[in-house]
Amino acid sequence: MQVSDGAVNNTASIKDLKGFDVNHPPDPKLIDSCVHCGFCLSTCPSYRVLGKEMDSPRGRIYLMDAINEGEIALNTATVEHFDSCLGCLACVSTCPSGVQYDKLISATRHQVERNYNRSFSDKLIRQLIFSLFPNPDVLRILLLPLFVYQKLGVSKLLRATGLIKAISPRLAAMESILPEITVKTFQDNLPDIIPAKGEKRYRVGMILGCVQRLFFSPVNEATVRVLTANGCEVVIPKSQGCCAALPEHQGQTEQAKALARQMIDSFADTNVDFVIINAAGCGHTLKEYGHILADDPEYAEKAKNFVTKVKDAQEFLANVGLTATLSPLTDKNLTLVYQDACHLLHGQKISVQPRQLLRKIPRVTLREPIDAALCCGSAGVYNLLQPEIAEELGKQKAQNLINTGAELIASPNPGCSLQISKYLPDKSISVMHPMELLDYSIRGEKLKM
Repeated sequence: MQVSDGAVNNTASIKDLKGFDVNHPPDPKLIDSCVHCGFCLSTCPSYRVLGKEMDSPRGRIYLMDAINEGEIALNTATVEHFDSCLGCLACVSTCPSGVQYDKLISATRHQVERNYNRSFSDKLIRQLIFSLFPNPDVLRILLLPLFVYQKLGVSKLLRATGLIKAISPRLAAMESILPEITVKTFQDNLPDIIPAKGEKRYRVGMILGCVQRLFFSPVNEATVRVLTANGCEVVIPKSQGCCAALPEHQGQTEQAKALARQMIDSFADTNVDFVIINAAGCGHTLKEYGHILADDPEYAEKAKNFVTKVKDAQEFLANVGLTATLSPLTDKNLTLVYQDACHLLHGQKISVQPRQLLRKIPRVTLREPIDAALCCGSAGVYNLLQPEIAEELGKQKAQNLINTGAELIASPNPGCSLQISKYLPDKSISVMHPMELLDYSIRGEKLKM
């Protein structure tokens, strides 16, 4: 098959073409494992929206191979196809040949950030994202002005006028998913060590996340209560920072490595049995530390050891079993739909466990949506960098969840929750983390519906 679709835009000599450097380019052996069967096409969200071969996993692998061989350049025409990838990894789950597309796209993105000169506006928005979101201390400083911004109604005014979107669709996308900031958002109530209730079964560390700890602090608090109610002593090192998911997914090599080292160091002397994370995207990256720090002589082995302890909260509880008594969430039967976060389903192969836990709650019925494995369009910061594609995917996902007739949506990732909430046609339907639902059930508190 010939590489087309705008990938070649000049007739320069092969020697003049700018390509990948020698620092871990996409592995030719992994590229050659693709037999170009096309099974990935129907499960690829970017291909389903854009309909272009080069915006599919198979097409991007063609581009990687051609750049490796010096046949085409790493330029605007090729980079736009790599940028259109959500990194949802649905193709990895679908591929009958076992192509490790996750490793290929990860290597390519790091190459892009080192060897491609982005436009000024693109650099600016990316710098803003990478300076803010992986730095919870910086984000916390912005809480007060954002609180005032929302309470004075400036947010509603700007959304109604469309002014921000006219200036920058990306900034408008960022503003549109900003969660409501309340007085509780400013609080940091979790101590360093929370004792287990009853007999202690495990000593576990817990990662708070960046956006999660500020804008979804009730999820973290619920997770702690669920863990302690089920015999876990919870350790929360204050030195922990970002898990490195955002910079790693976007090819920010050195920032990702530095954050991974910091996370490993923060749990080094805690003597925990497991390290628990309740955000799907973070969990996938934490389990990739062995790959991220593979070339670091000091941290390579530490990273491998750390990874063996990392467990998603739902994965952990399903494996060790619940000991706390569960109560109904409402006075009547409750219909739920569980939304599979991509980095939990495709990245960590966790799908059955969350459903098992939710079905343990009395009088809960679980529904399944169509296209359950298709990305919602959040994909880390994809909905900020590619808002048009993300909007179409978000609307599809929200409608598919609504069509199940469920009264409540359970979502295990903060980005997914924000994306789905934004596009819900019926705002009376709530989106809650499964750990919040378990917490309500354990405490015997009824949902307000």
